Amino acid sequence: MDLLKYREFYLMLYVFTINLFGFAMIILDKHRAKKNRWRIKEGSFFIVALIGGAIGIILGMTMARHKTQHKGFYIGIPLIYLLNQIIIFGVIYVMYFPR
Repeated sequence: MDLLKYREFYLMLYVFTINLFGFAMIILDKHRAKKNRWRIKEGSFFIVALIGGAIGIILGMTMARHKTQHKGFYIGIPLIYLLNQIIIFGVIYVMYFPR
């Protein structure tokens, strides 16, 4: 498969996977909150956001209406998203404009 030869494919696969994981974490935590069961630690959401899953967490927060009243989440996660974008654009820049 020729697609596997391109570095861009792996970058896109990573970004998609980590965001899907972040989204699933929010949905699972919302479900557990409704059932009064063991919850996912808030720090785990921030770790996933920092390693590239911020947009998945934002989508999950919005769609499930979960963690939207916590200041750390409605301010912190979008700031981490901006950091993610800077890093992704930096990686793309290095990939296409090597020295």
